Amino acid sequence: MGTKGELPPKARLLNAAATLLAESAGAPVSTRQITELAGVTAPTLYHHFGDKEGLFDAVVTAGFEEYLNGERSLLPTDQPVQDVRRMWDNHVQFGLDHPQLYLVMFGNIRPERRPATVAEAEAVLEQALNRAAAEGRLVVSPREAARSILAANVGVTLMLISEPDAERNVELSAMTREAVIGAVARDSFFDPVQDTSETPSVVVAAIALNAALQSSHPDQLSSSELKLFLEWLQRISTTSSS
Repeated sequence: MGTKGELPPKARLLNAAATLLAESAGAPVSTRQITELAGVTAPTLYHHFGDKEGLFDAVVTAGFEEYLNGERSLLPTDQPVQDVRRMWDNHVQFGLDHPQLYLVMFGNIRPERRPATVAEAEAVLEQALNRAAAEGRLVVSPREAARSILAANVGVTLMLISEPDAERNVELSAMTREAVIGAVARDSFFDPVQDTSETPSVVVAAIALNAALQSSHPDQLSSSELKLFLEWLQRISTTSSS
């Protein structure tokens, strides 16, 4: 019985915990279940992970690395907003493929405590949005856009996971994706002459220049001058749009 094979005890414990978590349907998983499936004793679990929660943390870390590798494997194109769409779809698919793991990664939220997984996922998304900003395609800062998009992405994924397969409406993901991305970005380059949106052109220009400067760090400006210039741009992009 168990997942012994040729794997060392630590790997068997990780595999057992991941398997039981995936099959638990939200029910508690006991230390005894894990050790029996792994073919080890409880002291072995405590030796490698401290306790059951430490083991689950290790499972989540491994799962999150898989998620990040999936996001990073989406090579950037010359259409940064479209790249964000691909990242959204990859996020949803990961959640549907690993529902119990996803619930631990993104659904275990505590008041006034932001999980590291959320912060890291947001940072990966912000990288793509920085490119969009530099091309004048964002109407808010990359950080604001990343937070808005990820919040909606997680919400939709959790809702789809909660629905029975037969009743799951995956079109909800595409509809929400377009609504959120459309609120913070444009697919085309910004044209101050033809653009008829309510966002002042100075905001889009400031956001684009801000992103470009942060990514290039021009030698023409000292570090203090660059910092001051970025502060001005940030002020322009936030006050003009409010």
